Amino acid sequence: MSALILDAGALVAVDRDDRATVARLAAAQQHGLDLRSNAMVIAQVWRDRHGRQVNLARLLRAVDVRAVTHQDGRNAGVLQAAAGTADPIDATVVLLAAPGDRILTSDPIDLTRLAEAAGNRPVIVAC
Repeated sequence: MSALILDAGALVAVDRDDRATVARLAAAQQHGLDLRSNAMVIAQVWRDRHGRQVNLARLLRAVDVRAVTHQDGRNAGVLQAAAGTADPIDATVVLLAAPGDRILTSDPIDLTRLAEAAGNRPVIVAC
């Protein structure tokens, strides 16, 4: 099954109740796409210890949030070097993707460079 991988920009858009992003995620789920991200992406956007990020909290219940392992860290570093980029979390996002998956991002330029270097051929979608 294909997935829609969410980077921090996508999660911030949902947190800010961006209607276009919310609609895009609902359509993805209706078409059977899994929503996926990783724990470090969540760390980039979660700020409220009292749980007032209601929109984000609601979305995260539907997202397969993966752990980032020691090997993922190494692979992300190698990928960054190959792509010439500087954000290790972006690299971990790309590593979540399989061929045919989509990545929803606010940084399509860097994610495209990383995806090309990884060779996993996800479709990069700007939010």
